[in-house]
Amino acid sequence: MPGETVIGTHFTIACGGKGANQAVAAARLGAKVWFVGRVGDDMFGEMLKRSLNEAGVDTTFLKKDSEAHTGVAQIYVAQGGENCIVVVLGANGRVCAQDIETAEEKIKASDCLILQLELPDEAVETAFELAKRHGVRVVFNPAPARQFKLELLNLCDVVTPNEKEAEQITGIAISNLDEAMKAASAFLDLGSKAAVLTLGEQGAVLATHEGVEHIPAFKVEAIDATAAGDAFTAALAVRLCEGAQLKDAVTFANAAGALATTKLGAQPSLPFREEVDRLISETLGG
Repeated sequence: MPGETVIGTHFTIACGGKGANQAVAAARLGAKVWFVGRVGDDMFGEMLKRSLNEAGVDTTFLKKDSEAHTGVAQIYVAQGGENCIVVVLGANGRVCAQDIETAEEKIKASDCLILQLELPDEAVETAFELAKRHGVRVVFNPAPARQFKLELLNLCDVVTPNEKEAEQITGIAISNLDEAMKAASAFLDLGSKAAVLTLGEQGAVLATHEGVEHIPAFKVEAIDATAAGDAFTAALAVRLCEGAQLKDAVTFANAAGALATTKLGAQPSLPFREEVDRLISETLGG
């Protein structure tokens, strides 16, 4: 509450950032990944670049900005794994259209472009436009929740909001599965080819023009939900690039998202491919 001070139990520093998390997750799941963005000329920037490189992410297009600090997120985790987050964009807020255009040839040659909203509008819009120009699949995670041009959804192959993001974008309050299915369908009306609305421990709702269905979550002992949505989005993109059908890709993504809740932190919690395959095999039998 305003003015209230509470006592915590422990403190950690870990590499994060939605785009960086998704890049690391995709790399750990077997994809070849290039990351486009900015960090500050500080120790956090060095930590982030090192974490990306250790995961196998190519940082050719990661720019060091001497005029801004590296973006940070202050995350408060409650018992049971729920969290609230304050993001200070720093260098992320200075990513520009030219930064994206520098990577045009790599975007053109890619199977998928993953986008989030921790960047300025001009960077997001330029990335969408380049992907559309070159016929590249776009998986769009509209997070953190903020205003953006809804026309961009017309350039989107799959959008992956959580409940709060879906409520803000569609105007549909979500308190049960039926409302979640209605909200997922609303993204199709807004232009997206498909929508996957993530519901935490309830799994996800997949909406396409062929229909809407609920895909249950994998049961795990959750301790921290940080980066679970990023693991989900990355896993979905990886399986789509491997040729999987959307429903199978969502099941794979549910497993990756669930595993990310079983460890503390953002990038430290992101699962490796063998962990995801094992959970699916043990739960579904193959």
